[in-house]
Amino acid sequence: MKMINDVVNWLISSGALTALFIFAWKYIKPWLDNKAAHASTEQSRATWQLLKGFADTAVTSLVGNQNLNGQEKFSEATQTVKSLANQQGIQVSNRAAQSLVQAAYENSPFTPTVQAGENEAPNTIVDGFKNKEEK
Repeated sequence: MKMINDVVNWLISSGALTALFIFAWKYIKPWLDNKAAHASTEQSRATWQLLKGFADTAVTSLVGNQNLNGQEKFSEATQTVKSLANQQGIQVSNRAAQSLVQAAYENSPFTPTVQAGENEAPNTIVDGFKNKEEK
């Protein structure tokens, strides 16, 4: 027992224990910082997914409402996203809510889409080159 006590006293009095602690801390601190950053990133990703779900739900619920025009639907969906987020304790800026609603509108299968170039002729000559079918 006395030998164990002598070893502990030597570690404390010589500063070896302090040096060991500092050495270990230099290796552990970056690892802990990395873990904290990863957890923060995962939490932000989960929050953004939740907000995207709120926006999808808000847009889908307003698609069939014929009493509102497009701007009114957009404003109401934005307010819905903000209020649902506030109920969950998430602070959302107006700009972020508008971006979420716009993305939900563009990705919604219930909203009308217009294909670019629908009225163009299928076989057109561009800069002197013909389509493969015409050759």
